[in-house]
Amino acid sequence: MSKSAELAALVQARAGTEAPRLGLILGSGLGHLADEIDGVAIPYADLPGFPHAGVSGHNPKLVIGTLEGVRVAVFGGRVHYYEHGNPAEMRLPLELLKALGCESLLLTNAAGSLRADIPPGDLMLLNDHIAFAGANPLIGEPTDARFVPMTDAHDAQMRAALRAAAEAEGVALPEGVYCWFSGPSFETPAEIRAARILGADAVGMSTVPEIILARFLGLRAAAVSVITNMGAGMSSENISHEHTKAMAPLGAAKLERVLRRYLRSL
Repeated sequence: MSKSAELAALVQARAGTEAPRLGLILGSGLGHLADEIDGVAIPYADLPGFPHAGVSGHNPKLVIGTLEGVRVAVFGGRVHYYEHGNPAEMRLPLELLKALGCESLLLTNAAGSLRADIPPGDLMLLNDHIAFAGANPLIGEPTDARFVPMTDAHDAQMRAALRAAAEAEGVALPEGVYCWFSGPSFETPAEIRAARILGADAVGMSTVPEIILARFLGLRAAAVSVITNMGAGMSSENISHEHTKAMAPLGAAKLERVLRRYLRSL
């Protein structure tokens, strides 16, 4: 039995065998949403082989249950590439999601904006990404499945439904390109200028590895950024992790409304 199958059996023994309709990976400012699910919470420490998210502001547990009447599997935290230097750290959690019978994944993150019309406190729906960090979670995968096409990595149908949910809630949800930097240091002004030249609209330190892994596993995927700051050199604000955690709840409140409306539309 594969590791993911073993974990699926463990999770189903605690939370039931009904397949989740949607997997959710919650970024900074949204961890509390896991506590509002009617279901079972399983700490990552209880899942053998599961990565242990070590970033303050995340809530490392898997919650299986219902939110807005929809069966979901919520990861209250993610492991970032910069924690251990392994872009594939989230492979087992996503393999578990697939083993549970889930078909779609929605990711959220905190990001820095490169556009004056998407200021801190706003949201951005990812329509594409740039893997600027240069790493890839499929390095070392021995099968030809590693050659994953990424043309439609950000699912058009999920994006359309998220846009409709945002419109119904009166929340602006512009689309844009997310540029993944490895972190943990923030970007320099020169790197921000380079990212803008490359066509990026926001920058961050997560999400892209999970998108690649999701497509590798056959999961549909979409992602939304909560904008917490402007890119380095674009404003006078002091960029820091504490600033990110302080600003994240502003956009997260809007995103929670959009997510709940989106779930009700499924």
